[in-house]
Amino acid sequence: MHASLNRAVRDFVQLFKSRNLPYAILGGLAARAHGIPRPKWDVDFTIGVDRSRLPEVFDAAEQLGYLVPAAYRAGRVDAVGGMPFVKFGVAISDRSVDIDVFLAESSYLQTVLSRRQHAEVDENLNVDVVSPEDLIVLKSLSARPRDAIDVQDVLFMQGELDRDYMRHWAEKLGVLSNLEESLTKFDQSSDAE
Repeated sequence: MHASLNRAVRDFVQLFKSRNLPYAILGGLAARAHGIPRPKWDVDFTIGVDRSRLPEVFDAAEQLGYLVPAAYRAGRVDAVGGMPFVKFGVAISDRSVDIDVFLAESSYLQTVLSRRQHAEVDENLNVDVVSPEDLIVLKSLSARPRDAIDVQDVLFMQGELDRDYMRHWAEKLGVLSNLEESLTKFDQSSDAE
């Protein structure tokens, strides 16, 4: 992992811990922990925080040198797949790092936080990440080509996972067909070996 991304992860983990905000890394860095490492230039978190505390998080991030777009300061919250998030950014040495922080307001993201696991995402960098099952569900929600590859890598590296759990949440989130497609592809490739 590039030093600038490593620093951003450390900064935000410390920020969350210092404010007693439960967090978990998701996205590509969680895929590094549960699957096959690949280069990343951004980091995605989910945190348990009431929106009334967002200005406190924004202030702390700015004190660490991170950019908080004015629209988020004014109350804007974006969403992907129905999951609300805010963005931060920073330029560290020669790299720009984007940080997306998803707010664990839904029952699903609250469950994700309750199931988080401690894992190594880089040498000497141990943090809380989403479970492999939750990573697969979240990747099924995004369903980009890179996400499909990550799902196959996680399934390959992790072995047997709780498919009933994944199907339950994928159905609730409206992405069961995406998940089933990934599981079928994995099963067919395993059978062919």
